[in-house]
Amino acid sequence: MIPGLDLPVRNIYCIGRNYAQHAREMGSPIPKIPLVFLKPSGTICFDGDTIHLPPQSNDVHFEAEIVVAISKSGKNISHGSAMEHIGGYGVGIDFTARDIQAIAKRQGHPWSIAKGFDGFAPISEMIPSNKIEDPNNLDLKLFQNGFVKQHGNSSEMIFPIPNLINFLSQIFTLHPGDLIFTGTPEGVGPVKSGDKLEVLLNNGLQSLTVDIK
Repeated sequence: MIPGLDLPVRNIYCIGRNYAQHAREMGSPIPKIPLVFLKPSGTICFDGDTIHLPPQSNDVHFEAEIVVAISKSGKNISHGSAMEHIGGYGVGIDFTARDIQAIAKRQGHPWSIAKGFDGFAPISEMIPSNKIEDPNNLDLKLFQNGFVKQHGNSSEMIFPIPNLINFLSQIFTLHPGDLIFTGTPEGVGPVKSGDKLEVLLNNGLQSLTVDIK
């Protein structure tokens, strides 16, 4: 269930390179349209959980993200009505096995394995959408062992949240329980066993903490 909304997790849509500085740090072009990939449901875990590093990878990275939870079904949703379909906002981490992803990129293969290990998408409790004054000004920070590694704001997104909902709903019918990981700001980096990660939304309005093992 999605904490705070009492909805089962349905589809997990993720947006790549939605912050220009992150695209640059990865040596990737800034996309012209949203770059979309999916995560399997087994990636979902929650605040306080432990993330077990998979033996298949030697280079797992954190990517902190603002997460949007859909609470109202829709297809071909307009920009103007997009926010009516949001049930809540939270934070999450899109863990990525960077070494596996690099091989996939070189071979022109999908990123599914690199993004899809169990526990690779922890999410916080969701704040109801009516409690968020300005979704276009949401602050996001990730701390690794107490040190700030990522800091971004939803105002910096290449494709703002209404645009993402409009775009996704032209391809997929969105349903209650769908999650949208909206992209990560610059500062992504590797994790190792023993690390503690904390992600804050609006300086503690909502938070997510996970341990790495």
